[in-house]
Amino acid sequence: MATVELRFSALPEHVRTARLVAAAVARRAGVDEAVLDEVRLAVGEACSRAVGLHESHDITSPVRVLLIEDEKKFSIEVGDGVSDHSGTSGAHGEAERAAESDAEGEDEMGLAVISGLVDDVEVTTGEDGGLIRMTWPTTTAATLP
Repeated sequence: MATVELRFSALPEHVRTARLVAAAVARRAGVDEAVLDEVRLAVGEACSRAVGLHESHDITSPVRVLLIEDEKKFSIEVGDGVSDHSGTSGAHGEAERAAESDAEGEDEMGLAVISGLVDDVEVTTGEDGGLIRMTWPTTTAATLP
């Protein structure tokens, strides 16, 4: 099992690099050429979501991307540093509530796009942050009996 790890500052300009690296590693892992655009788009959505979450929660840790090549599948994990306990409590101003509502709407839209692009997707949140795991079969898996 080969793994490539990518960490980048939560800045929108780094999302393109993550997309390019993911597509290159997916191609090398044996993901069907016809699916590579979906890989690029899904990684772009997941990384953009992570960047947005980092920005909205003032998190300075990097966004984590793992590209995992198994014998029959290729997986990408995009992790953010927003734990399920990171919500703020107390009184919020109307502008802050509106901004949080907009961020949640964008978050849901990004997850919907990812779910439309990837058949095997899992979204989890824990103490260490959120994780989106996306998996595609490789051509070696398709040719095995």
